[in-house]
Amino acid sequence: MEILLIVILVIILIFCGISIFYASVYNRFQDYIIRINEVESIIDNNLRKKYDLINRAIPIIKSNIPKDMEVFEEIVKLRSRKLSNFELYRVLERSSNELSTLKGEFPDIDKSAEIKKIQSSIIDIDNTIGEATSYYNDNISIYNKLLKKFPSNIVATFCKYKEKLFFDRKDMSDEDYNDFKL
Repeated sequence: MEILLIVILVIILIFCGISIFYASVYNRFQDYIIRINEVESIIDNNLRKKYDLINRAIPIIKSNIPKDMEVFEEIVKLRSRKLSNFELYRVLERSSNELSTLKGEFPDIDKSAEIKKIQSSIIDIDNTIGEATSYYNDNISIYNKLLKKFPSNIVATFCKYKEKLFFDRKDMSDEDYNDFKL
């Protein structure tokens, strides 16, 4: 009877140990998932603000350039497309560069107080997005390491967690080297 009690106690201790391990690793995954989701929200909100600012700048810019000149075509087409945050980020970067180029070509654009205010806000947003994407990629890196390392990979398998891509959509685990081109 005493041996049976010891065996039951050992089984209970092993079960408790496994449960504590599982809970701690699961909570660690949840911590990184929450961090990633929060920073995705920050990036998303700032991309929307930047999109709105560029849209506000379009009529001002069009009033200061030749009427037959087409500008910000990608931004106008965005209204009917669904894009990922990264794709939107790329389009908005190209539009910001187009705005800077137009300011250089047409000095009257830069005289507008509204354009200066928009440009200043875009710079602030770009700084925020830069910091957020860095934080995002740091957390993705740790999350992906947890997925691959033993023993946390066991919990990841049970929970069906999948590897996440970095903000710039680079996949470090495939053989496609073209996704590293800008």
